Amino acid sequence: MLKNSHIWLTGYLKQRFSRKSCSLKPIDILFCIADHFEPRWGKVSPAKEIERVKIWLEKYPKAIAGHRDSERKPVKYTFFYPFDEYTPEVLNKLAGFCKSGIAEVEIQLHHDNDTVESLREKLERAKESFVKHGLLCRDRVAGNIKYGFIHGNWALDNSRRDGKWCGVNNELGILKETGCYADFTLPSAPSDTQTRKINSIYYAFDTPQPKSHNSGVDVETGKVPCGDLMIIQGPLALNWKERKFIVFPAIENSGISAVNLVTKNRIDLWIKRHISVKGRPEWVFIKVHTHGCQDQNLTDAYFENLGRMFTHLETKYNDGLNYRLHYVTAREMYNIIKAAEAGEAGKPDDYRDYLLVRQ
Repeated sequence: MLKNSHIWLTGYLKQRFSRKSCSLKPIDILFCIADHFEPRWGKVSPAKEIERVKIWLEKYPKAIAGHRDSERKPVKYTFFYPFDEYTPEVLNKLAGFCKSGIAEVEIQLHHDNDTVESLREKLERAKESFVKHGLLCRDRVAGNIKYGFIHGNWALDNSRRDGKWCGVNNELGILKETGCYADFTLPSAPSDTQTRKINSIYYAFDTPQPKSHNSGVDVETGKVPCGDLMIIQGPLALNWKERKFIVFPAIENSGISAVNLVTKNRIDLWIKRHISVKGRPEWVFIKVHTHGCQDQNLTDAYFENLGRMFTHLETKYNDGLNYRLHYVTAREMYNIIKAAEAGEAGKPDDYRDYLLVRQ
C-alpha cells in the first residue's frame, strides 16, 4: 500500500474517471516552479550556506538560457525562502537576482508549538524583513503588502497527526489576516499532511479544527470568493512504472529532485491532471516544487534535467494551435487565477499584474 494513500486515493480515482478532456483550443499552460529554497538545510555553517547560494546562482541561469514561452518570456522562478533561517546576505543575493524580472521571493516558515500570537508575530516580522530587501508584492489598489506562503515540513494548519511542526489550528485565518494571498504548500503526499481534496484551486475555510483545508470551495468563474484562504495545489497522481517486468504504482507529487528527475512522462501526467479554475478549463495551472539548495540538487545532472524539462514543455506544449505555454511566478499565477475567476477575457498573459504588483 502506498504510504497514506487512503487520504487521497478515492478522490484521485473519482477525478480520473470523471474529468472530461477540454475541447477548447488552444489550451494555455501556466507553469510555475516553487522552490523551498533552504540554503541552511542540515544546519550547516554560514559559509556553507552562502556557498550553496552561489552555486545555485551560477548554475541555474545556464539551465534556462535560451528557453522562452509563447510570449517570448524567459522561465520564471519563485523562491519560498524560510524566515526561520533568515540570513540578510542570502536575501540580498536573491533580491539582486530578482531584479532581472525572472524571479520573485515569497515566504516559507518552519515552526513548531506556536500560538496564535507567536505565529502572527513571526509572519509580521517576516514581511518587514523581506520588504527591507525590496521583496514581496503590494495590492494594486490598497497598497498593503501581500505574500505567498509555503509551510515548512508540509504541516499547514497543524495538519500532522502528531501535532508537530505547527501548533496553530486556525493558521489559515492568521495567514489571511497578515496578508497571505494564497498557499502553495500542497501536494505533500506521501506525508500524512496531504489533504483529501487534490488537483484543485480552491478556497479553504478556517475552523477550530486542524487541517481545515482538507476540503473547500473550488475557485469558479463568475462566482464571488467564498472562504478564508486560496489553496493552489500542484499535480498529484499515480505513476505506473515498470521494474523487472513488474508494473507498480508510484506517487507522482510534482516534486523535482536529483533522485526524482523530470521525465517526459511525468510532465505529461502533470498536464493531464488539468488543474484549472472551474468554468475556465482552457487555462491549466501547473505548479511544481523543488528544494533547489540541497546539496543533492546542486549538481550538473539536476540542472541539466531542468533544461530538458523546459525543452519538452516548449516542444510539446507550445505549438500555438493546441497549446500555448506561459512561464509564471507564484504571484503571477495567482493574478491569472483571479482574472479567470472574474471572467476576464483575452490571453492569461494579460493578467500577470492583475491585482498584485511587485514592489
